[in-house]
Amino acid sequence: MRRILVGVLVALTAAALTVPAQAGTSASQQGAVREFLVLYRQGVSATAARAAVKAAGGTIVRENTAVGLATVRAPAATFARAAAGQGALAGVAGNRAVGVAPRPSGAGAKVDVVETEGQQAGGSASVARAAAKPSSGAEPLAGLQWDMAQIGATANGSYKFERGDRRVRVGIIDTGIDGSHPDIAPNFDAVRSRNFTVDIPVDANGARIDGPCADEPDQSCNDPANVDENGHGTHTASTVGAPINGLGIAGVAPGVTLVNLRAGQDSGFFFLQPVVDALTYAGNNGVDVVNMSFYADPWLFNCRSNPADSPANQAEQRTIIAAIQRALRYAWGRGVTLVNSAGNEAIDYTKPSVDTTSPDFADVPGEAPYARNIDPADCLSLPSQGAHVLATSATGISTRKAYYSTFGLGHVDIAGPGGDVYDTADNKRDITRAVLAAYPESVLRAQGLLDPAGNPLSTAVVRDCQGGVCAYYRYLQGTSMASPHAVGVAALIVSRYGSTRAGGFGLRPAATEAILRATASRHACPDPRAFTYTRHVANPDGTFTTVTDTHFCEGPAHHNGFYGNGIVNALRAVRPFHG
Repeated sequence: MRRILVGVLVALTAAALTVPAQAGTSASQQGAVREFLVLYRQGVSATAARAAVKAAGGTIVRENTAVGLATVRAPAATFARAAAGQGALAGVAGNRAVGVAPRPSGAGAKVDVVETEGQQAGGSASVARAAAKPSSGAEPLAGLQWDMAQIGATANGSYKFERGDRRVRVGIIDTGIDGSHPDIAPNFDAVRSRNFTVDIPVDANGARIDGPCADEPDQSCNDPANVDENGHGTHTASTVGAPINGLGIAGVAPGVTLVNLRAGQDSGFFFLQPVVDALTYAGNNGVDVVNMSFYADPWLFNCRSNPADSPANQAEQRTIIAAIQRALRYAWGRGVTLVNSAGNEAIDYTKPSVDTTSPDFADVPGEAPYARNIDPADCLSLPSQGAHVLATSATGISTRKAYYSTFGLGHVDIAGPGGDVYDTADNKRDITRAVLAAYPESVLRAQGLLDPAGNPLSTAVVRDCQGGVCAYYRYLQGTSMASPHAVGVAALIVSRYGSTRAGGFGLRPAATEAILRATASRHACPDPRAFTYTRHVANPDGTFTTVTDTHFCEGPAHHNGFYGNGIVNALRAVRPFHG
């Protein structure tokens, strides 16, 4: 299964432009070639950096001058060493994934067991649909949105005071947005949306990634910017800004504008150059807030000097850290509030841990994951631990921290509803305790979750039809679902307290963050602080396996490792002196 966005890559603005291939001996004439990401040294002119790339034997195929990052084709055997000898260049990395959102199941897909919990076909969504009893003036499926009730984003809550200003632009850096979805289209900005990715059929080991380009609807590796063939980005966008239009659900900020900043592959991988390009584009084009529901890959943690890593892999990770940090600072400095999911690993990011998943993308033949001891002083999870980024943990319906959510005093900044299907009285799975949001019909059909007539074949899928128009929604859980709730509240804050200034309407990110933190609902650590999660996981034969995990919460009510400064609250954010 593949997923990408619409639209041919348009020139990225002066700060992120594509330059023509350089003259000289082609890399293909010097043996095996591969792509590298080259980071220019700060303070060096683009002209000098380009000359250094050429001198090292590389050919630039794509360049972001705002950050000083270039995609380069060069001899696989000699380029990294030659580039290291060029004073104008700060680092080199293999062109591989630097972030990954959970992928759907299927050939070549990396399944996230947290998000896909309970997603199999079988049963019907009719019971859940019938249970929806919206209050007066609410959207038809509002009764299923426990998440919006938790943060006061309801018809009787924040919607009465602020629904979001159309001038406020929210960038979704993800696998794309289905711009044709009936419950997204009214707020979708097709003009500003971009796709920064190119499909990758297979990795260096021959494993399917996005699949053959010939399988695409347009038989091209370049996709338009209004398509999401994964579904993840559409779900997050819907939570932020699904409109109030008498259909399905409403988002936290139903009046804002949604901009697709596609940086994730169809398969869910996020590569360094597209991520950097998406961030700099946001900074250059008046985006106010971005949602980043992905985590750093192929290295779950990017380490500067991990002894388990080869010198080449250490250098690569240092380059990734430097490039992403530059891009984050660039965007923040140009008015973009940055929000990221905290992670689904159920570990304390501020304590030593073991990573056995990295690297999970092969850019050279034979490459595979290996075990590494992770030292928090040396390693960063990106973008969540990057400059100016608000890391968001996930809560369940009871407001407990979700069983899967990453945590840590100093790592988690805020919390938001992400769903917890085991947050039930009997600790057994209930899919309606996940988060319901819009999902592309085409993806549901490809995954076998709809029958030929369009009826849902899974309790995880809900259909709503009004006036002859039908739209689909899906329950998912994860910190990926928590982050867009925080983004939606941030967008309401910009809408409520922003002003017209040079370059347009907006609010400084520092002010947006301060209000977001100050108006969050304080939530103390559990008592006792060592909280044990019990899950009765269903087996295929009808029996159950009991799983327990204990997480320890540090810090006071106003700032702790489970909730940060608290659970974001839309009503308090737009009406801070009232409840």
